[in-house]
Amino acid sequence: MKKILFPLWIMLLPMVAAYAQLQTGENVAVTNTQYGKVRGYIHNGVYTYKGMPYAEAKRFEAPKAPKAWEGVRSSLTYGPVAPLLTPTTSVMDESEFVFNHSWGYTSEDCMRLNVWTPGINDGKKRPVLFWIHGGGFAAGSSQELPSYDGENLARTGDVVVVSINHRLNILGFLDLSAYGEKYKHSANNSILDMRVVLEWVKANIANFGGDPGNVTIFGQSGGGAKVNTLMGMPSAKGLFHKAVNQSGAFRSNMLEKAETQAIAAELLKALNLRPDQVDSLQTVPFATLSEAGRKALAVVSEQMKAAGKPVGGFGLGWGPSRDGDLLPYNLMDPQALELSKNIPLMIGTVKNEFMPSLRAGLTHASKEDVTAYIKKQYGDRADAFIQAVKKAYPNDTRPSDMIDVDAMFRPGAVVQANMKSEIKGGAPVYMYLFTWQSPVMDGKYKAIHCIELPFVFNNIARCEEMTGGTPEAYALADKISKAWVQFARTGNPNHSGLPNWPVYNSQNTATMHFNSTCAVHPQLDKELFDLLSAPTP
Repeated sequence: MKKILFPLWIMLLPMVAAYAQLQTGENVAVTNTQYGKVRGYIHNGVYTYKGMPYAEAKRFEAPKAPKAWEGVRSSLTYGPVAPLLTPTTSVMDESEFVFNHSWGYTSEDCMRLNVWTPGINDGKKRPVLFWIHGGGFAAGSSQELPSYDGENLARTGDVVVVSINHRLNILGFLDLSAYGEKYKHSANNSILDMRVVLEWVKANIANFGGDPGNVTIFGQSGGGAKVNTLMGMPSAKGLFHKAVNQSGAFRSNMLEKAETQAIAAELLKALNLRPDQVDSLQTVPFATLSEAGRKALAVVSEQMKAAGKPVGGFGLGWGPSRDGDLLPYNLMDPQALELSKNIPLMIGTVKNEFMPSLRAGLTHASKEDVTAYIKKQYGDRADAFIQAVKKAYPNDTRPSDMIDVDAMFRPGAVVQANMKSEIKGGAPVYMYLFTWQSPVMDGKYKAIHCIELPFVFNNIARCEEMTGGTPEAYALADKISKAWVQFARTGNPNHSGLPNWPVYNSQNTATMHFNSTCAVHPQLDKELFDLLSAPTP
């Protein structure tokens, strides 16, 4: 009997290996890029590559091709992240637990990308989902949150997922164009980095089983704003074919050249440098540079206020500007909208985003305390505010729900959806609102900013601290991730697990509400937004 079993066991070894959870080795997951071969690993059937360089650059200069390498480059771990303006030295314990941040290690040489794919070198043309991280234009990374991991999404939809790190804050947006040709694009180098990595995708993604002719850019918060920026970038046209903006329609007007160059002049002044010494900025320690940038922004912000110019709801900070070249238009200008006319757009927000109850300590407050807060915030409009919120969400029961309905991100999403849907002959728009409430910490975090990410990436197990890991969360993640996959594949998010999701326009305002039971509603918060946008008496 033993003589029979032994050879059978030997024969079964290849089958066991083929279904191993993790496969690694010198000759495992090797494929080509235009700069050399790379080696990743295979986990649960998904090929994974991390930290691959797509460009390099001297400080404030345009990105250029990275140095090619010989042999096979090991690409098993995430690369460096862009330096933060203020290094993280302490965190709030509870919220850090919920978000489960991974801060990574910083380097100015941070132009890296990651790829997850079900197959390589197999001739298949899978849709490509190109993820752009949040953090405004100043912070964040492709590995900051566990929800960003692309393995499950790649497996769910037989798609290729790409994510990127790129230059941020002062390194990506300081406008030194007045001081020499090599700084021509420095005001928007961060956005140029993104265009360059999209060019990398076009040239290389077929080796990773992806279709360069079917690329969807998608991002959340600052990443959604970056999606909008790429849609208004003439030289990025043709590098992507669909777009998803998640809680990122908060910035449309950009700074002008006069203002960005004024910031640079103030920075030189803060560092006691003459214009002919501008090249020394390339060697100033980052912390010193960052502090001088903070002072320069503050000076120009005051100058703009004195001149009656708006500085934006988040204050004057680093971000893209209208440079007349890479970004010639404000993002909601007719010319910018025409550029992306044929790009299908899915756009939406989450119900509670940045909740006042967390900041004001009113999570479990009484109705009386919440009402007092509303009266302090809205004065004579307080009663009308309460009625408008109740009309929009009559089933809310907690007093704090009255103040936690988002009015910061969603109004911009509605404006953008209305404008794009009205373009004659334009691509369709699909609107969503994520209303599912997280059960963690006794429901304190509701549908907070970033809550939809574990569902989009089908990463409930990785994000139990935020989702609770409930059966309802898994079921909803299946529906949402499949909607994103279907949109990437066809430009239409409808699938059998959802009720019919109509194309949005300003008349029907059809909005998919993602919850344990998904349903389409017209805009329910119109009266609330009309009230909040009306001039104060």
